[in-house]
Amino acid sequence: MEIRAGYDISIDFPAPTPLVLMLDIRPERENDLLTPQRPSIDPLVPVQRYIDGFGNRCTRLLAPAGRFRTWVDFTIYDSGLPEKQGWGVEQTPVEYLPSDLLVFLMGSRYCETDVLSEFAWSMFGHIAPGWGRVQAIVDYVHNHIKFSYANARSTRTAWEGWSEGTGVCRDFAHLAVTLCRCMNIPARYCTGYLGDIGVPLMPDPMDFSAWFEVWMDGSWYTQDARHNQPRIGRIVIARGRDAADVAISTSFGPHMLSSFNVTTLEVG
Repeated sequence: MEIRAGYDISIDFPAPTPLVLMLDIRPERENDLLTPQRPSIDPLVPVQRYIDGFGNRCTRLLAPAGRFRTWVDFTIYDSGLPEKQGWGVEQTPVEYLPSDLLVFLMGSRYCETDVLSEFAWSMFGHIAPGWGRVQAIVDYVHNHIKFSYANARSTRTAWEGWSEGTGVCRDFAHLAVTLCRCMNIPARYCTGYLGDIGVPLMPDPMDFSAWFEVWMDGSWYTQDARHNQPRIGRIVIARGRDAADVAISTSFGPHMLSSFNVTTLEVG
């Protein structure tokens, strides 16, 4: 399967402003590219590209005053298969986890494990450790939060999403990640492209999506509490502890988003 993906984003700056963009796909998917992924920027300014501590590709630049635009269009290969599920997979006890995974058990900016731990154990503690516990968490979050673009808020935490019962894909992911961590299941936040491939088309404008991954018995498995079903054609841009680690743009000064368009389509 071939998927065409890309974005076209414009931001207005009142003065020259440092900017970090995280819009390139993850390095491990670059071998699947069928056409080059070459982001364009206007006006043309010097850029520095680097890999952050989570393995994400980043672009650093000084955006001039006025309108700054960046865009890209590429085609990538995908197997066309639904995501692998881990039915029957066992949960690894904390004492046997690799040390580099412990950070994905701890609280973070948007994932308050200390606040939700008591609830998590009361809700899921009776379920045997393993994939069934993960699925129970995903089912709960899927049914507990009502998706609403109108109620989107960039500062909403997992606890606030749980309390308010509303949000967008990042809120589903944050709450599921937090509950998994409370139950000693390593979980990391993901962002990227997710088109309506193999599912009914959504009438809403295309956007980047958020989901999460859990580590069980030596492997990472993709989960999505918003959709709660294996999907086809995810293209990962970034992974981290939560949304604070994977912001598609970080501006070190005042700015205003002028336009935002995302494309993810199956070719043919």
